[in-house]
Amino acid sequence: MTASAQTAASREPGRGRRVILWRHGQTAWNVERRFQGTTDVELTETGVAQARRSARLLASLQPDAIVASDLSRAANTAAELAVLTGLTVTHDEALRETYAGSWQGLTHEEIIARHGAEYTAWKRGEPVRRGGGELETEVADRAAPVVLRHAEKLPEDGTLVVVSHGGTIRTTIGRLLGLEAHNWESLGGLSNCCWSVLGEGARGWRLLEHNAGTLPEPVLGDDD
Repeated sequence: MTASAQTAASREPGRGRRVILWRHGQTAWNVERRFQGTTDVELTETGVAQARRSARLLASLQPDAIVASDLSRAANTAAELAVLTGLTVTHDEALRETYAGSWQGLTHEEIIARHGAEYTAWKRGEPVRRGGGELETEVADRAAPVVLRHAEKLPEDGTLVVVSHGGTIRTTIGRLLGLEAHNWESLGGLSNCCWSVLGEGARGWRLLEHNAGTLPEPVLGDDD
């Protein structure tokens, strides 16, 4: 499909609203596999380059609005799309990553060594306050309403770009699709600066694409 055809398809009448959930670019803690959570970690040079490349692709979809987490790795990713589209980014702390208490700053290996039972229970799909922090359902409780509120403001066939974090995006998708919380992990992770697309259907939101944007790449520190 040519670029002009893609642009036309992005505005096809009657297709309904779309929400693009875009994960931030790479940080040093992603590379080190450290759990960032709500810690404010900047993008690496690679992360900035990822954001610029992805922004060029997403700009071709003619988004109508951009909303982003206020943590710098997401806010600076969103800024690259804002430059190309002329849109103003709305920042909302409700789109931050999961607060994970004592897990934050630890590598996955350190988490497993120090909190192995808690980690294993979480991976089984049990409700776990990782590091004494938030439950995944609590993250969805704060993030999903923000996405819905901004989506409701879109024109009939409009597109919203939500710039957030791997764990928050997964829980939000799970909530909007009506999946049980213990099944959210089955959605899989998002690579840095990749995105998922939800489309408005007759019976609610549908998952149209997941982890799109590049050839398959490793998922580094998805829950951060």
